[in-house]
Amino acid sequence: MSLLKLFYPDQCNACDNLLSSGENLICTTCRHALPLAHFHTTTYNPIIKLLYGRTSLELAIALFYFDKKTRVQQLIHNLKYRGQKKLSAYFGIWLAEQIIDIEAYKNIDCVIPVPLHKKRLKSRGYNQVEGFGKAIANALNKPYIDDVLYRTKATNTQVFLNRRFRSTEVIESFSLRNEEELKGKHILLVDDLITTGGTVEGCFLALQKATDIKLSVAVMAIAV
Repeated sequence: MSLLKLFYPDQCNACDNLLSSGENLICTTCRHALPLAHFHTTTYNPIIKLLYGRTSLELAIALFYFDKKTRVQQLIHNLKYRGQKKLSAYFGIWLAEQIIDIEAYKNIDCVIPVPLHKKRLKSRGYNQVEGFGKAIANALNKPYIDDVLYRTKATNTQVFLNRRFRSTEVIESFSLRNEEELKGKHILLVDDLITTGGTVEGCFLALQKATDIKLSVAVMAIAV
């Protein structure tokens, strides 16, 4: 064991308990306790329901359900604000294992992340969905494209904002460059958390500049 780990042993990112040998990022107890969404295996899909009439989605999937003061909230917080960016790819691999054999996901043409505004990217140092998106793209053997969709405004989080009051500022915060690159593509948009649906709606409006696209969504978690 290195001296660094002797004095600063690895902790579970969900509960802060020390990790045992062989555990990585999340302890075994939390792995089994996390509220997996699994709604891709049922007829009820809360993402499609949330965005009904606002976007046209082919497929939608989430890894977890999200609520306040839970392990999932701590995981997302550690990923976004405490530099634990390895969690991003960890979640991507986990979700990819669920969809890799689903025939519908084989029709995806490319994976695109919800972008951060350049100011937030500079302050955070990384886009928290990059590893997530790349892991899914790698599993599906599809390109990861992060240079066409971009954010024009820096906006505040919309976690637990009343959905009736979702900000039009968020919806109008995205734009597209080189749209011909996406013509006729089935796009899988990836993000960390879906709450009001405003971010996905805004991305969809921007992506529609590319003709004849289809849109699907994969997120780490959906707020309940």
